[in-house]
Amino acid sequence: MIHHIPNVLSKEQVQYFRQEMDKVEWVDGKKTTGSLSANVKHNQQLAEDHPLTHHLGDMILAALTQNSLFTSAALPLNILPPYFNRYENGETFGFHVDNAIRWIQGTNQKIRTDLSCTVFLSEPDEYEGGELVVEDTYGYHEIKLPAGDLILYPSTSVHEVSPVTQGCRVASFFWLQSMIRDDADRHMLFNLDQSIQNLRMQLGDAHSEVVKLTSMYHNLLRKWAEI
Repeated sequence: MIHHIPNVLSKEQVQYFRQEMDKVEWVDGKKTTGSLSANVKHNQQLAEDHPLTHHLGDMILAALTQNSLFTSAALPLNILPPYFNRYENGETFGFHVDNAIRWIQGTNQKIRTDLSCTVFLSEPDEYEGGELVVEDTYGYHEIKLPAGDLILYPSTSVHEVSPVTQGCRVASFFWLQSMIRDDADRHMLFNLDQSIQNLRMQLGDAHSEVVKLTSMYHNLLRKWAEI
């Protein structure tokens, strides 16, 4: 399931990110991909070990901890520290699938990539092309969101970033391992949680139906979660 999470970063935060990124040197994006994906990857990235990468990545992770919609949709167990990329002058990343397992840099920890995330850091009118195209059972979805918004989609999806024919597309990207491995189970829990939140607003926390559904949610989470 694809989820659009709006306003993960404020416009002021996006402006700060862009100003700081304009001050540093970018590297070839092929440095952080496998041999197969390298054949179709043509972009630029902030170096993984650059202090700015860690600083801005920490800001994104802090914002995500405060975002209840993201938590409900992803049910994250471990999140890989965010990376940053830039596309311009026809650069693109052709159709590919993300690696199933990734190492957390500087540690012995590895995570299973259940969900892929992109935080857009350029406004849609700043560039032409550059859509994130995600393939699923229902076809191809072209995604181009306002700066500060996040798209969350299964890492099993074949996807691409179409060529940027004008302007510059800047984004953050990263992966996470969810407590719920199966996408269909995770989506059912998301729908149940959203229904509970709506009922809480209408009926109050103490209503018997709210308590009953909340109990069901947590018992399903207890049954399915891998931690």
